Order: sequence, then structure tokens, then C-alpha cells
Amino acid sequence: MAEPTAAERDPEAVSKFVEGFAAQLVEAGMQRMPARVFAALLASDAGAMTSAELGEQLQVSPAAVSGAVRYLAQQHMVAREREPGSRRERYRVHSNQWYEALTNRDAVLKRWELALRVGVDSLGSTTPAGRRLSETLAFFEFIDGEVAAMMERWRAHRETLYGDG
Repeated sequence: MAEPTAAERDPEAVSKFVEGFAAQLVEAGMQRMPARVFAALLASDAGAMTSAELGEQLQVSPAAVSGAVRYLAQQHMVAREREPGSRRERYRVHSNQWYEALTNRDAVLKRWELALRVGVDSLGSTTPAGRRLSETLAFFEFIDGEVAAMMERWRAHRETLYGDG
């Protein structure tokens, strides 16, 4: 059986996917409205929608969409762009949004590592608290290295699956 085209899709099935995937994101710790907006963008063929389109699809207010998009932009999960010839903004999710979100976590890890180093220096590495901070620092340094290597492998794997685009 052939896959449905965009025109043939069942809007109820799309809505069910959006709400189901959003529920999974909420269970993982994301706020509910950003999860719904992200899932709706992910499920749109264009990967981009206006605030009005998101509000209509999700049956929420423009203010709810605005707050959700602000959060998602801060997390590097969506980008804002202007519609050509218009003052309206569109919100876009990129095909590599997971890569971008994970890669941008690197800056957070670096800040945590720096703060932990200060803590180890302040508390002394031989004290129980200093040892605990030192072990936490070693964990974040390990994760940092593993994520960097994993992301490099992902770039190569993605290239073989989908090409450059």
C-alpha cells in the first residue's frame, strides 16, 4: 500500500501523532506547550508554520504559541524566520534539530565543568565533598568527549543515509 500524500493524510491521525509524541516529550521533562508546538512543526511537511497556523492546529492562543516558541528557540530546537515580503514570522524545525540541540548542550557542559573545577579547587580534592565534585567533573568530561565522538559518527552516518541536505 502506498503512503498517503499530504493532501490524503487524515488530520485526526496527524493530531493523534502530534499529541502522542508531545506526551512522550513531556514525560521526558519538556513543558507541555513547547512539546506540542515542536511535535506539530516536526509533523508538518514544510517543517515551518506561522504562529496563527500553530494556534489553529493546536487550538491554543497566540500567547501560548509565543511562549512555547521562545522556549524552543532558547533550546535551539526551532529557528525564527521572516516570511518573504511579510512581517510575519515562521517557526522552523530543521531536519537536524536533535543534532543541533545536543551540540548546543556542549556549552552547558563546559560551564558546568568550569564551575565544578572551581568547586574542587575551593573544597580540596581530598575532602569527601571535593572528591564527589571531582567525580562529577570526571563524569561530565567523559560525557563531553563521548558526545563529541558520537556526533561525528552521526554526521558520517547521516551523510550515507540522506546525503548532504
